[in-house]
Amino acid sequence: MTAPEDRAPGEKVKMTVSERDPETMAAALGTWLAGHLGTEPQISGVRMPEFGGLSSTSVLFEARWTSKDQGLSGETHCEGSFVARMAPEAGAVPVFPTYDLPGQYDLISAVAQHSSIPVPRLRWNEPGGGPLGTPFFVMDQVAGRVPLDNPPYVFGGWLYDSTPGQRADLQRDSVAILAQLHAIENPATAFGWLVPAGDALRAHVEGQRRYYQWGLLDDGFTIPIIERSFAWLEEHWPADPGPDVLSWGDARIGNIIYDEFTPAAVLDWEMAGFGPREIDLSWFIFLHRFFQDIAEFFEHPGIPDFLKRSEVEAAYAEFSGYQPRDMDFYLTYAALRHAIVMARIKRRMIHFGEDQVPDEIDDYVLHRPSLEKMLDGTYRWD
Repeated sequence: MTAPEDRAPGEKVKMTVSERDPETMAAALGTWLAGHLGTEPQISGVRMPEFGGLSSTSVLFEARWTSKDQGLSGETHCEGSFVARMAPEAGAVPVFPTYDLPGQYDLISAVAQHSSIPVPRLRWNEPGGGPLGTPFFVMDQVAGRVPLDNPPYVFGGWLYDSTPGQRADLQRDSVAILAQLHAIENPATAFGWLVPAGDALRAHVEGQRRYYQWGLLDDGFTIPIIERSFAWLEEHWPADPGPDVLSWGDARIGNIIYDEFTPAAVLDWEMAGFGPREIDLSWFIFLHRFFQDIAEFFEHPGIPDFLKRSEVEAAYAEFSGYQPRDMDFYLTYAALRHAIVMARIKRRMIHFGEDQVPDEIDDYVLHRPSLEKMLDGTYRWD
């Protein structure tokens, strides 16, 4: 992403996720669906989301078909709005080394089975890749609205324009989703394929080391502030990480569809794992502060009364009965995780000619100033 000083406040930044052709995908999806429906559907409106995630590829489309009623002479006319979720093509400089789409399908199914957390209705799964050349699954589109990442919701839009009371309601209901997720009983049994060998927090951090190695080090990009952050974690490791739960992984309001201000669907489970509750809670807090800090850099008010650390922690403790611990450690870890993601995304933007190589290697991390303050113990949360 171009440096903040090179952009206008609230400017949408061009970020290529996939170079797939929508018309080609429409034909492929129509042929594939015909095999599942037993009839040729009419596919229309195939498009990439105008605003969407920066990792997996989502394809929106509408489908209409006629289903013959078994044992009857009549027909049923069916239609729906769907989302196909797939991995980006290798040439698009993927953000992550692997994309387990069948695993995501199974995870969403299990979350629906073991909780009342709202998730999109799953329709079809294609673990073998099929006509799109990569594994994918199809789920219903969910009506509603999402706080935007690009341009960030702190600069304008429905959430920015809402009242403090409406934002407070959204905040409480969203924190309640985290507490509900972490309250799933026997998660090691229900989501056994996510459980690592040995200490879960250690395994999580080591997974981030491998990600940094793959995404940056292997290509000759050593980022000093990321190296410093890993060293800081070792020096401040929690004495007791606490109980392990199912971790959403990308826990943030930008991955929730809202019906007015009420969560209607929880999305994007590709970073899911297993570990202490604070992994999700710190990511949830930090991702807002990431955007709020950008707003304040531009001397824009942003939404300073929203998702404050003390309020989120207090609400989580109220809903869950669990008092978050070692949050300075986990918030710094969240900033480190995001640093690796953002550095990888910046590399992809440079690849597509949407950004330029920074003068200083640490500026591959967009939130470098905030992370430096966290490492120095001078970052002010509330």
